[in-house]
Amino acid sequence: MRTPDPVAELAARLASEQSAMVAALRTLVCSESPSNHPDLLESTAGLVADLGNRLLGTPAKRLGDGAAPALHWHLPGVHCESPPVLVLAHLDTVWPAGTLARWPFTVTGDRASGPGAFDMKAGLVQALFALSALDAADLPRPAVAVLVTADEEVGSPDGRALVEECAREAGAVLVVEPSADGALKVARKGVANYSVHVTGRAAHAGLEPDKGVNALVGAAHLVIAVEHLADPAAGTTVTPTMATAGSSPNTVPSSARVAIDVRAATVAEQQRVDKALRDLRVPGEADVRVEGAINRAPMEEAAAEALYLLAKHVADRCGLPPLRSVRVGGGSDGNFTAALGIPTLDGLGAVGAGAHAEGEYVVVSAMPQRAALLAGLIVELGEEPR
Repeated sequence: MRTPDPVAELAARLASEQSAMVAALRTLVCSESPSNHPDLLESTAGLVADLGNRLLGTPAKRLGDGAAPALHWHLPGVHCESPPVLVLAHLDTVWPAGTLARWPFTVTGDRASGPGAFDMKAGLVQALFALSALDAADLPRPAVAVLVTADEEVGSPDGRALVEECAREAGAVLVVEPSADGALKVARKGVANYSVHVTGRAAHAGLEPDKGVNALVGAAHLVIAVEHLADPAAGTTVTPTMATAGSSPNTVPSSARVAIDVRAATVAEQQRVDKALRDLRVPGEADVRVEGAINRAPMEEAAAEALYLLAKHVADRCGLPPLRSVRVGGGSDGNFTAALGIPTLDGLGAVGAGAHAEGEYVVVSAMPQRAALLAGLIVELGEEPR
């Protein structure tokens, strides 16, 4: 008689938890957690801690400060000496407080929708259920650390140090960010954000405009120049995203500000654009000052290659749909860990669509499948020869 595959049995065990996963997702989505709202972040962190404590059987360690609470669990290995695995997640969302009033959590057919459901509260739920199933199965596995931060959506100003500290002790990092149409993210562009300030001189727009130095006109020149820094062939985008100028309708603007988003697939391209932005000048007497910097280096495909092949094998063992990979422009905390040289695989979270867009949704039937993929991958990492 053929011995059942214990990894495949994990998938069957998790399939029975689908309703519980949706209930947990409802709880977290109904607790709004915009990145810049410390009170709401703390409240949601409490709910995540309660869920994790119940499923993992051990309390979370609180890290970070009140503005960006972080949760950390350490689960010891079982009959396994392989390096620890770090599972990365975040609980903050891009949605402002009050969004739930017009867009409540709903489940319609096989879709669950609500602010932050796809990015990335479903992935967080799936990770905790995956680890709970591993514990119940008592399979040999490496030690696992779980880190949940609360400022990923704004560039991880506080969370980055925690991510890098935890990652340095890991042999692999598994990121439960969402997955459009189920594709795992094997490469991410690097991210840089800038604020370009133009300073001119105010004057009455009707009486003596010639005595002013128009900062808004200077900013307009900059916006055109900035667009030409992009290199589509290299995958580099340079996008002016927000602009402000002036103080009143009848005054020559003495100041203007332009926000710029830069995405690049290589460090060399990031550095090229960074230098070009700092060298910007405008015609006339207006001054230009550039603030900002490279936030995340690219997550290059080499960091994910071996883990992706392992994930494909796990999907076969579990009888899950075949996996495919994708390279994306958005950054995540996985960029930080890949930059440290630690094998990193991203997109192991929810299957669905619409990240950062109203109507984002999660495919409910895929939640236990992705939890099984994560659990199986952790087991496989313990079985891999070292």
